[in-house]
Amino acid sequence: MFQVPIIDVNNDQAIFEGEGFDAVIVVTPNLTDVTQQEISLLAEHAKQIDHRVGKQATLLFAPGLAGGRLIIAPVTGDDDYADVRIYAKAAKEGISIAKDAGATKPLLIVASSQDPRFSFATEVAALACGQTLWQPLETREANSLSPALTAMGLMTSSPKSDLLNALEAGRVLARDLCGTEPERMSAINFADYCVASFKDSGLDVAVIEDKATLIKDYPLLSAVGRSSFDVARHHPRVVKVAYTGEGDITRTLLFAGKGVVYDTGGADIKIAGGMAGMSRDKGGAAAVAGLMKTLSILKPKGVRVIAELGLVRNSIGSEAFVTDEIITSHAGVRVRIGNTDAEGRLVLADLLSHLRIQATQSVAPSLYSVATLTGHVVRAYGSYTALVENAVAKQQGVAATLQQIGQQWAEPFEVSYLRPEDFDKVADKNGAADVISSNNGPSSVTARGHQYPAAFLLKASGLDTHHLKSPQPLSYTHIDIAGSATEGDPLYGKPTAQPLVALLQFTVG
Repeated sequence: MFQVPIIDVNNDQAIFEGEGFDAVIVVTPNLTDVTQQEISLLAEHAKQIDHRVGKQATLLFAPGLAGGRLIIAPVTGDDDYADVRIYAKAAKEGISIAKDAGATKPLLIVASSQDPRFSFATEVAALACGQTLWQPLETREANSLSPALTAMGLMTSSPKSDLLNALEAGRVLARDLCGTEPERMSAINFADYCVASFKDSGLDVAVIEDKATLIKDYPLLSAVGRSSFDVARHHPRVVKVAYTGEGDITRTLLFAGKGVVYDTGGADIKIAGGMAGMSRDKGGAAAVAGLMKTLSILKPKGVRVIAELGLVRNSIGSEAFVTDEIITSHAGVRVRIGNTDAEGRLVLADLLSHLRIQATQSVAPSLYSVATLTGHVVRAYGSYTALVENAVAKQQGVAATLQQIGQQWAEPFEVSYLRPEDFDKVADKNGAADVISSNNGPSSVTARGHQYPAAFLLKASGLDTHHLKSPQPLSYTHIDIAGSATEGDPLYGKPTAQPLVALLQFTVG
């Protein structure tokens, strides 16, 4: 596991030489907020000599302090619209300087704030350091890399390391799965990587690999992978994972994760360079896998979490499925294919249908799909995750709660709504099929391009029969992470593992 362990520190002596740390990083909006007098005096003196101190991340020569290095990482941009991500930004700048300066065991100090927006600033800053320090799996394997740091201390008055280390373990797994190229992380290798990561975790894990079983039980997923069946190393997989906490179960969460390991667009092939970066189309399955890893470490009581990860390559070839085909989903719904490049919703529909059945036999169930699903969500919300919930989830306040949690933990959500027009859009116009998967244009230029797929998922999975007035209503929330799954370069940016942190807090809260 490529992870820098976090150590709780509650003694100011740790800032001095001889205590085992070799740099001190201070994340603060104001130098006067630093409670350690030695740091405050040194920083104020340095500010008189170098006016950058307190305005941008700066490395100071600090005799007597740990490693002789003091890094002041100022928190800037605090206005009416700011959120806790300003602390994450400062921490990233600070840890980068520490690493480049040669530190291997820095101590992170985050100035406390009474502002409720920044209640979890310390945790967010520490997680931001982990995000910065991660290196791609391909690079680690090719160069036999180990983490740049041996550990990171975190100054805190209450223990935080167990939670943060568990979160980072899940996020490392999620980044590895999402960010790795499509041969190294093919559907088969993705499944194997999960199985290895979940070994001795206490999770119930099963992998469906038999072709006949996949075609029978996951017909829409298998249609997406029809052309890939011709290549043994590209065969689809479905990974089933379940966590059951100790004690009486009071709620059950069921997750479907989209794991399209490469998306050519299929017969509706992506052109003009549009395939670049499509090995990241597995970010939803990656985030859900990471969540399960974190749960297996923290072992929260009273909750059951069930996940299905649909892993498939949308290949082009003589066996590829095509637009206008009518394929019956696992739920028995006849689906007309509107565009083979709208493949992710087909994968999710079958997963959700299986989860739907389990939900009807579960305690206080709620269902979720997590997917890098549409270009439209990026067009609409940029780098933010979208939540689209059914009426049952809306009545329960699922999206509102997730949005509140995400705002506090630096994984913000935007809430979208299902409208009658979304269901109209997926109605098959000549009645030959029960539903059509999509229109024949890119989602990014389609009105309501990230909302109406949720209507399709409800219909194709059979979840639409579990509406508010039905005998057994089921809560369902679709989570589109196409804009938030990576950061930086739009094609090959670093995976973020979002929304793993917010989902964990929602699950255990």
